[in-house]
Parts: sequence; structure tokens; C-alpha cells
Amino acid sequence: MATKHDQILKYIEGLPIGDRISVRSIAKNLGVSEGTAYRAIKDAENIGLVSTIQRVGTIRIERKLKKHIEKLTFGEVVRIIEGDVLGGSAGLDKVLNKFVIGAMTEKAMTRYITPGSLMIVGNRQGVQKLALENGAAVLITGGFDTDIEIAELADELGMPVLRTTYDTFTVATMINRALSDQLIKKDIMLVSDIYTTLEKTNYLFSTNTIGDYQNLSEKTHHSRFPIVNKSLRLVGIVTAKDVLGKSETLTMDKVMTKDPIVVKKMMSVASVSHQMIWDGLEVMPVVEDDLSLVGFVSRQDVMKAMQLVQRQPQIADTISDQISGEVMPVEEGAKTGEPQFKFSVAPQMVNSVGTISFGVLSEIIANVTQRTMITNQRRNVLIEQMSLHYLRLIQLESELDIRPRVLEIGRRSAKLDIEVYLENALVAKAIVVCQVMERT
Repeated sequence: MATKHDQILKYIEGLPIGDRISVRSIAKNLGVSEGTAYRAIKDAENIGLVSTIQRVGTIRIERKLKKHIEKLTFGEVVRIIEGDVLGGSAGLDKVLNKFVIGAMTEKAMTRYITPGSLMIVGNRQGVQKLALENGAAVLITGGFDTDIEIAELADELGMPVLRTTYDTFTVATMINRALSDQLIKKDIMLVSDIYTTLEKTNYLFSTNTIGDYQNLSEKTHHSRFPIVNKSLRLVGIVTAKDVLGKSETLTMDKVMTKDPIVVKKMMSVASVSHQMIWDGLEVMPVVEDDLSLVGFVSRQDVMKAMQLVQRQPQIADTISDQISGEVMPVEEGAKTGEPQFKFSVAPQMVNSVGTISFGVLSEIIANVTQRTMITNQRRNVLIEQMSLHYLRLIQLESELDIRPRVLEIGRRSAKLDIEVYLENALVAKAIVVCQVMERT
């Protein structure tokens, strides 16, 4: 039987897109406590069923898939611009395709207005009406109001009319930044992108025997399997080591490893790879919050994903990308066989007193470590520890010479010594320990 929490989520999922909900209404309609209703609504917001918008309330929205995460909805725009909704709240879940600034005549702007776009305009009600009639939403800057006719038209067409106190330039900058942030989030690979689903997962029940394990192992040529109960909830994991030399009649609950380390679909691949290396794991079960098994992720899956991420350029630049883009290889170093890099300290890289930021220096060291290990054909590297000594102040526009040296390298870890020179004088030095992920 479904719990009250699950019943509330199912009820919310069945509501029409655009409907408003509240803790009180859920509690009254389903006969549950307000505390239970509140927790369920928060969970619904986390999984993308509803969205809470300032001055509008909590509304049912269309669940967004991760592949569309680079898209912004009009509801998300309201939060970004700290605005309010003057009409057409039923369309807040619709996706913003592009935005147009209404700084031209109505006749000239018609060609730029497309369905799903956002017209950014001041108190020009003719433009507001033109945008709505052509399937675009409206964002009124400067805190201006609109008339009742425009608000009613927005409600009728289901396209929102938004208002903000910011000016047009500020609003455009904020939306551009939000789009860039969403692109960066899209680029971060999650377990949900690479895991093997339950339908393709081989698992055993806790009541199965070692004989069942051996049959499944011979059939699949695998030696590690998740163990579940009758409700398909994970209770353990079994490996060849667990069954070695034991009677074939013993059941899995007698030999399995209980409380195995698990992952969830929204965890990053980088964090999972770190866990696999740290604990020497080959396979990790993927579960829901209630430990229901939904699949598994293997070391090989993680390796391929990490290599793919490192080969692909990012669509949107992070601060790390901006710093790394300034770290340039030196040809003389390539000739000698010892990698060498240079870096010019730009104005954006310094602190309030004009010397290089400690964080920027750390990022330079991390990037040099990664690129040095790539030259040693070790692509899957995660920095575990860095001991950085900032020996002399590095000022604005300094030309740095960075010289890495591999001290130790093994199957699972490596240690590097990295020295930073300015005009042949040592100004910083770091010892970096990193994890190396290889196929076993």
C-alpha cells in the first residue's frame, strides 16, 4: 500500500499544469496533516513537479528532463530578475527560447518576435500587445505597470507578463548569466547519464543460494551482483570472494556483504570515481532514497565518462576554464621531454592588493598537474591533496614559468613536485598527490 507521502506526490502529478497548490489545500483534500503535506510539496519541488515563485505561490509545472536543463522557463526568469507576474501565470512553466529587446518600432520588431520568446520592453503597451499576439511573453522593465486589457490577454493566451524594477541592460545581463550557468550544469556528467538501468542489471534475491550465484556468474561472466529483498530494495552485495569454498546450499543473506556503499542518480561521476578509487570498488549499486535498486555503475563506465569529459570542450566557460585557458605549454619543455608551462597574471586574477589570488595559483597548479599526467598517458586523475607554499608575492602582469616533475607514479596514485618561477627566482612550490584511475 502506498504511503501518504507517495499518495500526495501522485495527486500532485495528476494536477493540470499551471494549477496552484498550497499546504492547506493538500491537507484538506487528502485528509493528511499539514506537516506531511509540506514535506511532500518540498519533495515534489525537488523532483521538478512544482515550482514556488515569489508573489505567485506554488504551481504545478511540467517536469523538466535533464537534456533540457539548458533551457529556462519563464517561472525561473521571475526568480532571476526578482520580479512579479502581472498576468498569464498559467504559462510560467513554458520554456524561454530567446529574448528580444523592444528598442525599435513595432513594424520593425515583428520579424524578431517568435513563439516562446521573451520581449523585454518598458511601458510601451502597443509592443506588449504585439508580443502576446505573436506567442511571446513580456517582461516590463523599470517597474512599470500594464493595463487590464494586456493582463486579460495574457491570461487568455497563457503567456506570462512579468515585471521587474531593473533596467533593460541589467535584466539582459542577468538572463545571459543564468543561461550560461545552466549550460555549465548541463556539462557536469551525473550517474544518471551513465548507469546501467534495472532492466539490464543482473541481481540476486537474498533467498537465492550460492548455486544460483554460480549459475548466474557462468551465464553473465560477472562475479559481483547486488542482493535485493522481495521489494527490490538493496540489502547487500556478493562477490566471488564471499562464496569461495562455501556450500552451494547457503543463501545469499548468509554470505553477502551487508550495507554496501551505494550511489544515487544525481551524484556527479567525479565524486563516484573518487569513492571507487578510495575504496577499491569495481561496481556500485544505484538506488533511490528508499534503497530501491534502480541499476548499477561500474568502474569501466566511470572511466569512459571521465575520458569523454576531458576530451570535450565546455560549452560555457567556468572560472576554472578561464584560468586554465591562460596556462600555455612551452615548446622548449617539449623538446627536453620535461613538460613546462607559462602563465601571465591578468587583472582578473589578483586580489585587492594586486598580487595573484591564492585560489588562482591553486587552480594553475591543478591544471598543470592534469596536463602533466595526460602526457604520461594517465587521463583519469583526481587531485587528492595539495601542499602549496607561496614563497614570494606574485604581482600583476607577472610572467610565470611553471615546471612540473613526476616524483612517483603507480597504478592508483601519483605524486608530483611543481615549481613556479618568476624571472628565474622560485616564488611558489607545491607537492600534489593525485589518484589515478585505470582499468583493472
